[in-house]
Amino acid sequence: MMNDRVADFLTRLRNAQKARMQVVTCPASNLLANICKVLEQEGYIRTHRIESEGAKKNLVVELKYHEGLPAIKRITRISKSGQRKYNGVGSIPKYYNGLGISILSTSKGVMSDFEARQQHVGGEVLCTVF
Repeated sequence: MMNDRVADFLTRLRNAQKARMQVVTCPASNLLANICKVLEQEGYIRTHRIESEGAKKNLVVELKYHEGLPAIKRITRISKSGQRKYNGVGSIPKYYNGLGISILSTSKGVMSDFEARQQHVGGEVLCTVF
């Protein structure tokens, strides 16, 4: 039983990149697919897809490397199951002075901090990526 799917997913990404794996697989959910969509748009992963094995669905993520180094240098869970972190549009943090991104879950869907500022919405800060 998994209590926090997002934390498990981020840990799988971290561990796979340390092991220089090309592909990582985890149980699929709509939230994780939307996080992967943001990571793909921002250029941190190559691609993602959902594969079915009978009734079970898996999320398959192809990792990205540049000159042998992982594209994701640091990925951290911010809002945890025991302590949620919400920010309004005026207080969305810039990660590494705008070089990294924060991924937010808003009323308009999962998006990056830059997109949330453009659409003038706040929400739960899921994780930060650099």
